[in-house]
Amino acid sequence: MRVAAALPGGRHVLNACSDRYRFTVTFAASLVAKKVSLLPSTQTPEVIRQLTEFAPDVFCLTDDSRCQIDLPRVRFPDAAGAQTVPWQPLQIEPESLAAYVFTSGSTGTPLPYKKTWGRLVNCVRFEAERLGLLDGRSHAIVGTVPPQHMYGFESTVLLALQSGNAFSAGRPFYPADVCSELGSVPQPRMLVSTPVHLRTLLAAGVHLPSADLVLSATAPLSQNLAREVEQRFETRLLEIYGSTETGQIASRRTAHTVEWQLFSGVRLFSDTEQTWAEGGHVEQPTPMCDVLEVTARDRFLLHGRLSDLVNIAGKRSSLSYLNHQLNAIPGVVDGAFFVREEDESSSTGVTRVAALVVAPSLDAAAVTEQLRKRIDPVFLPRPLLFVDSLPRNDTGKLPHEALLSFATNAMKRA
Repeated sequence: MRVAAALPGGRHVLNACSDRYRFTVTFAASLVAKKVSLLPSTQTPEVIRQLTEFAPDVFCLTDDSRCQIDLPRVRFPDAAGAQTVPWQPLQIEPESLAAYVFTSGSTGTPLPYKKTWGRLVNCVRFEAERLGLLDGRSHAIVGTVPPQHMYGFESTVLLALQSGNAFSAGRPFYPADVCSELGSVPQPRMLVSTPVHLRTLLAAGVHLPSADLVLSATAPLSQNLAREVEQRFETRLLEIYGSTETGQIASRRTAHTVEWQLFSGVRLFSDTEQTWAEGGHVEQPTPMCDVLEVTARDRFLLHGRLSDLVNIAGKRSSLSYLNHQLNAIPGVVDGAFFVREEDESSSTGVTRVAALVVAPSLDAAAVTEQLRKRIDPVFLPRPLLFVDSLPRNDTGKLPHEALLSFATNAMKRA
């Protein structure tokens, strides 16, 4: 209530608090004040510019005194000397517009999607049931993902609020900090992370505290990595599947199966071009951006993104598959394929794929030799560019424009 009283007149809030507790208080305050939270997955100057076009009255609430976001800014109020407010149960109507969440931009310009309070609640209640967090014990959640991202928003903030469990306020980044944070909270405890973060954790050579559950999302996890996570953390690992548009709709225990199981009430149906999700907490029939193969009423296989499909010399593959094969090579720390078009002046007009790779102990010949064993020769990257790191965002994704810009600069230097 104290934070709600400090909010200015604009109806749209950019919640930039990095502390997960302050983020959550600000989100609740926005609900109380009937304001709408804007939750882009990044806060780059270009994204902020797009937000002002979408919502000209947007203001930023932050807990960082050095915040440079180019919006009217409000600091999270200091609790010193604050008066206590009599507790009143909050009555938030299920139809209330709670937030706009934005796609990551990994396939183009970020797009906004409405999220009502009732649908958000239903989604994470299904999640809590699927994850086994409603067993009467008090679970502690540690997240390496930011609360502004849809996955972090659902699986750390809303999941705790709707399941009677707790979350750690921090967002540890470096492996030693992640392990310290996880080890400091009581059991049962859950780590909410991503494939990129988990791979880094396993390679860091630090002691991994046991966890009762590890949750992963944002990109498909290989079975080998899932099995190693389960062994090293002495745990079970579940993967979440969903989208910004639908929220979470399925899960799988990756070490044991490649099939995904839908959440209660959600179903998939296909037309001639793509697969749609509907039912349960999904607001309306929604087209999925992935190639999905329905295997049973409540199960499906994921074959990659529609935008990932590549056709060269009559042969088809997907960038997701190529990336999986590249990152499975021993010695490759990170890597990504991308499509490059030949110059318009070229007489061939042939589509080519190139790749960026982080592999300090390997050279181009060694990587290419391994790729020849794994993929069709027409998909060998031309060129194969070695870099120190890839421009991944906080959740480990590679936004499309950032990847292409980075790749263009890398090719100029090559």
